[in-house]
Amino acid sequence: MSKKILIIVSNASSIGPRKRRTGTFLSEVAHPYAEFTKAGYQVDFVSLTGESPFLDALNLADDPANLAFLTGKGWAAMHQAGKLADVNVGAYDAIFVPGGLAPMADLPEAPLLKKVIAETWERGAVVGAVCHGPVSLLNVKLSDGSYLVNGKNMTSFTDEEEENYAKADVPFLLQTALTKQGAKFHAAAPWSANSLADGKLVTGQNPASAQGVGEKMVALLGK
Repeated sequence: MSKKILIIVSNASSIGPRKRRTGTFLSEVAHPYAEFTKAGYQVDFVSLTGESPFLDALNLADDPANLAFLTGKGWAAMHQAGKLADVNVGAYDAIFVPGGLAPMADLPEAPLLKKVIAETWERGAVVGAVCHGPVSLLNVKLSDGSYLVNGKNMTSFTDEEEENYAKADVPFLLQTALTKQGAKFHAAAPWSANSLADGKLVTGQNPASAQGVGEKMVALLGK
């Protein structure tokens, strides 16, 4: 039976006091999607509101995986993303949250999202996120009251990367926030590929890490 992966995307289209335009970063959804579909998995999309999500970094459309996502079934499916509250997340073998600045706007708190991630983790399914996507893991408390990220080896977009990218636009620095909740943070050189798995938690640092996250999630699901 084919594995099922649920990709949870942000609905935000702008962020910060300057209303910087944003969305899901194209390669951060397209590259893992390519890995998931290559493995023969069923991939579905949801967002918090069920409204059509936005894409950022369309200037990268000439990348083969990005182009395949835009012109194939990927973007069409994401464009028709359902509403998280209407989906039985328990039916999925993994959940994945791509980045872009958008998740920093609507995913840091989102009570239902936090509940879904905690339940997914505690039933032993795979949880993945890349770049700013790990903001979805922030403030997730498990049934014993501990933070999900506490003691976990993980990464995300780093404070150093944010310094020269969107520090004026984001509400907080993600690396700092995750570390405060007990994450064992692993930062590589800015913009270099860096993905890692700790048990069934898979995280990636930046756009260059998205394919690695997809590959590691597929490897876990194949065990």
